[in-house]
Amino acid sequence: MPEITGVDRFTVPLGGQDIELQQVVHDAGGMPFLRIRVRERARFTIFDVDPATARRWAESMLRWADAQGGAEAGDPP
Repeated sequence: MPEITGVDRFTVPLGGQDIELQQVVHDAGGMPFLRIRVRERARFTIFDVDPATARRWAESMLRWADAQGGAEAGDPP
């Protein structure tokens, strides 16, 4: 069984999807992965991404959020 450690969990304000981020370390070793679990009612979408992909994804999302004014979740528009 892989070792799974919670990193963060939150709900998208508009849409209600549950987002869960977990670190996954497999028994066989190797690099840890970031598991991104998106729950939308009864449907789950799961991505396991390596550190380089997680960094690129995070940087792209941060650039986009900054271009939108960088408001925090829950801030008024």
